[in-house]
Amino acid sequence: MSTNTALFERAQRVIPGGVNSPVRAFRSVGGTPRFISRAQGAYLFDAEGRRYIDYIGSWGPMILGHGHPAVLEAVQKAVTEGFSFGAPTEREIELAEEILKLVPSMQQVRLVSSGTEAAMSAIRLARGATGRAKLIKFEGCYHGHADALLVKAGSGLATFGNPTSAGVPPEVVQHTLVLEYNNIAQLEESFALHGQDIACVMIEPIAGNMNFVRAALPFMQRLRELCTEHGALLVFDEVMTGFRVGLHSAQGLYARQLPGFRPDLSVFGKVIGGGMPLAAFGGPAEIMQQLAPVGPVYQAGTLSGNPVATACGLATLREIQKPGFFDALADSTRRLVAGLEQAARQAGVAFCGDSEGGMFGFFFGPELPQHYSQVMATDKERFNRFFHAMLEQGIYLAPALYEAGFVSAAHSAADIDATVAAAAAALRS
Repeated sequence: MSTNTALFERAQRVIPGGVNSPVRAFRSVGGTPRFISRAQGAYLFDAEGRRYIDYIGSWGPMILGHGHPAVLEAVQKAVTEGFSFGAPTEREIELAEEILKLVPSMQQVRLVSSGTEAAMSAIRLARGATGRAKLIKFEGCYHGHADALLVKAGSGLATFGNPTSAGVPPEVVQHTLVLEYNNIAQLEESFALHGQDIACVMIEPIAGNMNFVRAALPFMQRLRELCTEHGALLVFDEVMTGFRVGLHSAQGLYARQLPGFRPDLSVFGKVIGGGMPLAAFGGPAEIMQQLAPVGPVYQAGTLSGNPVATACGLATLREIQKPGFFDALADSTRRLVAGLEQAARQAGVAFCGDSEGGMFGFFFGPELPQHYSQVMATDKERFNRFFHAMLEQGIYLAPALYEAGFVSAAHSAADIDATVAAAAAALRS
């Protein structure tokens, strides 16, 4: 039997950093990553045979848990019919119809293979549809590793950003403005200075890449007003929140509180693929008709609408529409966060948490952060110690302070109780 340490050493010889996505390397928290051999229900099993209660869920997609029978059946049937055709299938239509039924802001949707691909395509479409070049994003929001989005805030208010990755020339991000999340004043100044040139604003409505930070209602309302006033498109990145925080996604939550609210374009991933490589972007037909082959904005993909991935995603979406699914999921997630908060209070540790649907986050600090700088001010070293203490007790949390967590329908009350008990012990140590 291979050990995690031996596998990591072997991996580093043939894969940069030993991983195929950076956060998996445990660089933020230190230590050796766990190499997973299998998963079932709410549990992961590593190469050494150890079981963990899984709160990553493949970073969100596994909303039903691992190995759900209905999903397995759909995928196994699809595999026998063919892995990939490079031609249209009826299942692509079925998945598109299922997504559109649940997201009223969209009339048409284009399937792709990853969240990065969906986000970069949505930006290209927004630029093509408006004839403008500039875009706004928010510090702490992650929209994939497309060049124009790998950018940090500029040196002053409403200035353009600087690349955050080698290999991204400054001129590639010269049209990207990076603002502070939940900061209405910056938003208004940016539109006052650049409104006629802004093609779109892209935002995570609940940011899951600076842990869990909500866009405040007044901020979101003002954002919608400014986009409408200046003819810019509002793009919701729901790769993480889509069908995870509610049946109608994050935009459904905002529409309930802001009557008539809807984004112009939406980006989805994770849950709609059920764990397979699948993502999508969509919006009103008049905008989506700008895409090739009917319009001038080019986008294509060899594996887009893959028949196995669409089978997996379609089965997942059908399961989460069953009566009471999200009520039960949200209840489990709230119980987890409330238990963690109580354990921290009893230990005298500054701690706060939040959740929506099956997505949650927590911080070692007295108040929930509203933007990236406040996230950075929370106690990172305390988080790192907590992470390792939980891991040793068989609780698998995200190996970075800046990542949200996920509960699945497979997590039992006993799993939640075991997690809270582990947290109480970890916080006392």
